Amino acid sequence: MAKNGGRRDLAAMLQPLVRSLIAAELPVLASHGISMWEYVVLSALDDGPVRTQAALATAIGADKTRIISTLDTLQESGLISRTPDPHDRRVRLLSITDDGRRVRRSAQADIHAHEDRVLARLPAADRRVFLDAVHTLTPDADTP
Repeated sequence: MAKNGGRRDLAAMLQPLVRSLIAAELPVLASHGISMWEYVVLSALDDGPVRTQAALATAIGADKTRIISTLDTLQESGLISRTPDPHDRRVRLLSITDDGRRVRRSAQADIHAHEDRVLARLPAADRRVFLDAVHTLTPDADTP
């Protein structure tokens, strides 16, 4: 509780939690051979249809020129494919491969296991309320 009797800012309350969750994710992702940005890209491609590089960059909030090396690494690892659009050869269509889907889902399962340990500090009813509230407050949330 803030010293003035009010509450602290949401960002001030959530930032330490988010920072600790990210710190816990990094070694998990490394154990699966991917970086945080690679995980973000794989998640975006696993959750949606084939996208162009520009559309993907917009969807994940990245600069389209910055994700090229990430896409190169994922393609070299066989986790995504980039194929020329038959209607516009300047455009590359992106899709996740079966190996990419396996790596992404395995990493996510390990991340969720850690999150479940964090959430276990809350009573079960509060966990559901917390997750629902986070979902509601998250911009562009599409699944619970």
